Amino acid sequence: MALSTMIHTHLPTTLYGGAVNRVSSISAHQKVTVDTKLNRGARRLAESLTSLLQLSIDPSSSRKNLQHSSWDSFDEQKHNTPTTSPKEMIADKWRRLHGCSDWGRLLDPLHPWLRREIVKYGEFAQATYDAFDFDSFSEYCGSCRYNRNRLFEKLGLCKNGYKVTKYIYAMSAIEMPRWLERSRLMDTWSRDSNWMGYVAVSDDEETRRIGRRDIVVAWRGTVAPSEWYEDFQRNLDPIGIEDAKVEHGFLSIYTSKNESTRYNKSSASEQVMKEVMKLVQFYRGQGEEVSLTITGHSLGGALALLNAYEAAVNLPGLPISVISFGAPRVGNSAFRDELDDLGVKTLRVVVKQDLVPRMPGIVFNESLQRFDDITGTLEWVYTHVGAELRLDVSSSPYLKRGFSPMGFHSLETYLHLVDGFHSAESGFRSDARRDVTLVNKACDMLVDELRIPQCWYQLANKGLVCNEHGRWVKPSREPEDIPSPIGDQAHEHSLRIQMQENYQMLYASYQT
Repeated sequence: MALSTMIHTHLPTTLYGGAVNRVSSISAHQKVTVDTKLNRGARRLAESLTSLLQLSIDPSSSRKNLQHSSWDSFDEQKHNTPTTSPKEMIADKWRRLHGCSDWGRLLDPLHPWLRREIVKYGEFAQATYDAFDFDSFSEYCGSCRYNRNRLFEKLGLCKNGYKVTKYIYAMSAIEMPRWLERSRLMDTWSRDSNWMGYVAVSDDEETRRIGRRDIVVAWRGTVAPSEWYEDFQRNLDPIGIEDAKVEHGFLSIYTSKNESTRYNKSSASEQVMKEVMKLVQFYRGQGEEVSLTITGHSLGGALALLNAYEAAVNLPGLPISVISFGAPRVGNSAFRDELDDLGVKTLRVVVKQDLVPRMPGIVFNESLQRFDDITGTLEWVYTHVGAELRLDVSSSPYLKRGFSPMGFHSLETYLHLVDGFHSAESGFRSDARRDVTLVNKACDMLVDELRIPQCWYQLANKGLVCNEHGRWVKPSREPEDIPSPIGDQAHEHSLRIQMQENYQMLYASYQT
């Protein structure tokens, strides 16, 4: 069995369809342990894999740092506590928080202002999962369940002070494992494309707080990165005009387009750059200082780097930062050096036990650079980019021990650990406020004492509703949430969207 088959998706098992059966060593509920229910061969594989990656597997599932003797009193205490702290004014410190000094002396210990910003951008990335339609029986499978004007409202993200201006769709010229969700139905909104993220911009109040007009691009990750080791191990394609090369599959998703498709007549690259350049031009024209922050989890972190590279080439002088979570390596050392030369600042948030950041190049990676004097610079060696904030599952008293690739890679696990991290030498923050329950949205990582169901984030009754005749049916989407109107409605829909965009621009101009 290849190493890749030990990796599974971070999304709810209820939404996988038949994908679960492809990973025989991981049960449908992710309760993989080295001492129960695994046959001897699988146990030996897990143990050898653990040894190779230096993961900490505790068969007894003990929690050495457990701080709560009474989980009932913990529940009562936490349930009566706000999940966020008051926002700080960071206008005079935004450049440091945005990475102008590569986050020097801000990561260990983690500055509380930076922690809040990391969580904010992580929640923008999490939105690309929470709003994604994974239902293979839906004619809209692969789309966003809400239109861009309602996305943050439906997900409770209005508190962050941003508004969505553009959705991004992607396709790929190569076959990639399960990143593209397709409907089982013949008549669907799109046969070739998936919703991959969005562009948003800070509102006036948030702009005053953070000291500049911040444009955000959030990219969605893979649905099932179970075959990355095999598919993303070899091919590097050139990018730019120098020696920079990046992984073939990532570049294909970012740049593929086809005139015969409905949503990718232009590539994801062209869609996002057109919107970003329009926003930069508009707000600079108003005399405002502008920044670009790109975020993503898993594959989304890889796409964020490609996006940052292109933006830096086309918008010189624009402060550009990438904040990624559980992202794989993307390119070679020349790609890393070009990003540095372009001024792109990258902060990679990595969980020690997560396998995905070790790929591609689990063997041929930056560690080989110590032999450069002998081998010369190896253009086909994968290299990580930027600064790293390293987290450890064992630091949290709320998380189970054991081998759980899905749980280790889940973005909600990442955000929980960021919220609780103070320094590498200290334990989990006692005053961490983010709701612990969110960790189990798409996995089974919380200790049983908390009594939180695994994979609880799903549509009620899996999307079925009882109609007026007492029959359970799939409901129709609200008209404004339909991604792809057909026929005469398509032209009307396009005009309405364009009028809304023009009105918003005029209103913003009037306000200033």
